[in-house]
Amino acid sequence: MTLDIAGRMAWVLLVVGWYAIRFSFERRARRAHVSDDRKTSDEWLRMAISTIGLGILPAIYVASGQPRVASYAASPWLFALGLAALVAALVLFRRTHKALGKMWSVSLQLKEDHKLVTTGIYARVRHPMYSAFWLMALAQALLLPNWIAGLAGLAGFGTLFFLRIGPEERMMEQAFGEEWRAYAARTWRVIPFIH
Repeated sequence: MTLDIAGRMAWVLLVVGWYAIRFSFERRARRAHVSDDRKTSDEWLRMAISTIGLGILPAIYVASGQPRVASYAASPWLFALGLAALVAALVLFRRTHKALGKMWSVSLQLKEDHKLVTTGIYARVRHPMYSAFWLMALAQALLLPNWIAGLAGLAGFGTLFFLRIGPEERMMEQAFGEEWRAYAARTWRVIPFIH
């Protein structure tokens, strides 16, 4: 088996792991009544761009090897780092979902009786789910030796992140006021000690 094929298979495992984790939490979260829904057309566009980068373009590459013109020789070092990022991403993704429980939503929403989660994985980082997605995008870039398919996740998720983080934090501040401001003052946004 070539490293290219192994990288494609690892990416498929990443997607399957992501879906397996998300499925049960999404079913539970749907049962909770939404009290504040900010899914605008801008939010749908951000989600679509992220889906293209983290899902559609890499899936085309995994299935067909296209676009071949953007492919390069796979590296065992990049593959090993990609596997490490994959494992870290899924572990972090699971921990964030578990910590949020019914407060989780795929978009900018607050649930009825929404509580600000500040414990567990959220004690030091305000947005560890975004941290997990950055790790997923990094794993994709390292596992898929194709300039377009590999880097599409960083570009797609990066677009979602940079356009969504401000509105999300404003929504949380409006909902939780001083509790949010105090929490934001003592935590990192995505990466401890960096950002």
